[in-house]
Amino acid sequence: MLSRPTLLKILSTLIVFGAWEIAGRIPVSYAFPTFIESMQALARMTFDGTLFTAYGETLKPLVIGILISTVLGISIGLAIGLSGWFDWLMSPIFIVMQAAPLAALIPLLVMAYGIGLTSKVFVVCIMAMPVIVLNTSSAVRNTPSSLKEMGRSFLGSDLEIITKIIIPSASPIIFSGLRLGVSAGFIGAILSELKITPTGVGDIITYSRSIADYPSMYAAIFSIILLAVLFLNLLETIENILFEGNNRGYVSD
Repeated sequence: MLSRPTLLKILSTLIVFGAWEIAGRIPVSYAFPTFIESMQALARMTFDGTLFTAYGETLKPLVIGILISTVLGISIGLAIGLSGWFDWLMSPIFIVMQAAPLAALIPLLVMAYGIGLTSKVFVVCIMAMPVIVLNTSSAVRNTPSSLKEMGRSFLGSDLEIITKIIIPSASPIIFSGLRLGVSAGFIGAILSELKITPTGVGDIITYSRSIADYPSMYAAIFSIILLAVLFLNLLETIENILFEGNNRGYVSD
């Protein structure tokens, strides 16, 4: 029998899709297709290989950018959380990166790195890394001092305290930041395709809009959301496997 959370997720999904279908049939706009029409377009693009070819282009900057953001973001976040002077030096940079309007920075990236893969990777990193860094540093900084004192009382080295106490204790917030960073990375990848060069899924969206093929446009957007949800669920599964028994809402619980 399905659990209550699963049933609620199914119910909310049905409500959203039902509202989408009704809004398309009214219609709220001539440019708003029904859910069924969008799914038919999604099936057509899937079976003829258009969607797979597009994601072959979209996933390159996305995967590279997410990997760079994850490794550097968690490392820098740990350093900020553990060092007061490093916090003073680096935190303002990532706060400004998070607050800066990305659309205004894209022309500067294009001028510096061209319209190729490098610029798109930078866009993903600019979107994803600040979230990961700031969440990681906050989680490390708010690790209960009693746990660290206990580690020192048992003569634990600094490395052992970091790897066996601080990181496991901060892991829920770190993974929450990682999930938010991945979500932001997806936005950055599509935005770069829309603003820099129309390739991949961004090309489908741009071309479908230009020829008024709105079911295909919404199908491409829906596929992005679906892939992001699957990716976030994968991260949640990895977190549960790595830190089983340590899933808490806050590190200070």
